[in-house]
Amino acid sequence: MEKNISESRKAANAFPGNEFADRKLLRDEKLSEFVHRLSGQFDMIYQIDSSLPEREILLTLAKYIVLFLGAEFASIWISDPEREGMTSFGSFPLLVEDQEEAIPFEYAIAAEVLKTRRSCCVPNILKEERYENKEKVRRLGIHSMLTIPILLPRFSIKEVDAEGVLQVYYAEEDRMFTPLEIEIAEVLSSRVSYVIARKRIKELQKSHMIKDKIVEHLFMKLARREGVKMKDLFNAIIPELADIMKIQRCSLFSVLEDQEAAVLEAGFPEIEHGIGKTFSLKEPYINMIVNETGPFGRFENEEIYPTYVHVTNPKGSFLLPSDLKHFLERRQIHSVLYLPLKVDEDVKYFLAFDAQAHHKGFTAEQIDLFTFFGRELMKALRLEKMGDILHDFKNPAIAIAGFAKRLQRILEDADYPSKKRKANEALDIILKETSRIQELALTLHGEGKESVMDMSDVLRRRFLINEEYLKELDRNEVRLIEQEMEPQLWIRCFPLHIERVFDNLLNNASQALFENGGELSIRTYRKDCWAVAEIANTGELSEEERTRYLRGEGRGRGLHISTRLIKHMGGMLLAESSEGRTTFRITLPVVEP
Repeated sequence: MEKNISESRKAANAFPGNEFADRKLLRDEKLSEFVHRLSGQFDMIYQIDSSLPEREILLTLAKYIVLFLGAEFASIWISDPEREGMTSFGSFPLLVEDQEEAIPFEYAIAAEVLKTRRSCCVPNILKEERYENKEKVRRLGIHSMLTIPILLPRFSIKEVDAEGVLQVYYAEEDRMFTPLEIEIAEVLSSRVSYVIARKRIKELQKSHMIKDKIVEHLFMKLARREGVKMKDLFNAIIPELADIMKIQRCSLFSVLEDQEAAVLEAGFPEIEHGIGKTFSLKEPYINMIVNETGPFGRFENEEIYPTYVHVTNPKGSFLLPSDLKHFLERRQIHSVLYLPLKVDEDVKYFLAFDAQAHHKGFTAEQIDLFTFFGRELMKALRLEKMGDILHDFKNPAIAIAGFAKRLQRILEDADYPSKKRKANEALDIILKETSRIQELALTLHGEGKESVMDMSDVLRRRFLINEEYLKELDRNEVRLIEQEMEPQLWIRCFPLHIERVFDNLLNNASQALFENGGELSIRTYRKDCWAVAEIANTGELSEEERTRYLRGEGRGRGLHISTRLIKHMGGMLLAESSEGRTTFRITLPVVEP
């Protein structure tokens, strides 16, 4: 370009006295330089890193406009309908003075700019009635202002485009703003919409990719014979969300049918979660999530909306109880996100994300992605329960078949009256196991109600069912031994849970004896405040197998089911293997009936 200008000057000098040509050439030269500078500003705006937060993108725009127009500083305000005003996005250069966190619509010049979508010039701020904080203006030594509309495009059907203003301040008093100056400021500010749009498109693309991966992980689990396990699903998917939120912990809760409590169903990492622990719905944060009580909006330490609750400062939040605050403080958690998950318009589940990073907020697309993740976890939990139920169907089914045959033989016997008691026993077991199959099916819709039960009595009945199971399979080489059974060993749990645990452990112990035979024994006793049940069989496990079984990672599904259910009951599963014998020990809290 400089070469062309030089050549043009030489050509003009060839015709001396051509004053008009000289002026035209000088004008074109200056205009060319100006267009070149303006074009450079466009390039700088277009090249703003779209991966930056929106606030930083807008502050970079403010910087370019301040430097290009020779202003003192510029501030950015974004419309916030929930607060019925505008929220500060910061300024360039960063002001040390106090800056309002929000300005109301009715008093702001910005309100007129938002309404008309046209720039507004204020030659003398001190004479402008609509500008209230004149003390701040005097302190900063500014006297005139140009307010420009800006648009932040959104591409979600759930979210409208965000609007705001860029206010450019000058020291000059009674400043006259030329149309060209206003046009340049408007054109520069409008170009930032391109950067924001590019950012949103990239976020949407990333969101869809992560959704695809979540669904892919779920289907991969379904394709495998062992079915869905929540622990594996969490471990596979949580790293995919790291770009959006660096998650230290993630928990899935379900709301019990009685609407009195929520239970922790699954978590990441699983070892840090008390699976099965219940939490009262009276806790302010749970009540807010489940019952959507409000008030909604942005507050000092939290953001509360029907679609999510974001605690930005756990230590100062009014929602969290003191014990939870202490826990989060010990773990250095600075941001907690809660997401309600609805079924038929009612909150039946909710997700909790704990992060050590200071997350100031989330976009609608990010909340939508987290909610999608939560819904897939809901499906996975139901699929896991369905797989568990299908696995546990065989025990009552075999018992029903065995006792039905026994009852048939008794009825066919000519000496039926003398065997009436045994017939009644068989019929009673058939009825109970049929009812149990029905209860297993109903667990997909809820666990029913907890009851106080005699642990010894439950184990003795399941031992009898397992005996029939062995007879049905013609495994007479297995010797069954009922050792000391503590009477009235009371525990509180869902009846189906403890029955399924005993069935699975007895079934596993029986299968371990199928090849060579041996002994299968049961025992119960009380130890301090714990009720203890032991199921032992002949044969030893290697240390590697023992550790794997206690993690619920056995070859079959039974131990995984038992481990999860025992956690739900607030108990522990231990295993010992030595001197040719393996013992699984279940400990549950003792309660008074």
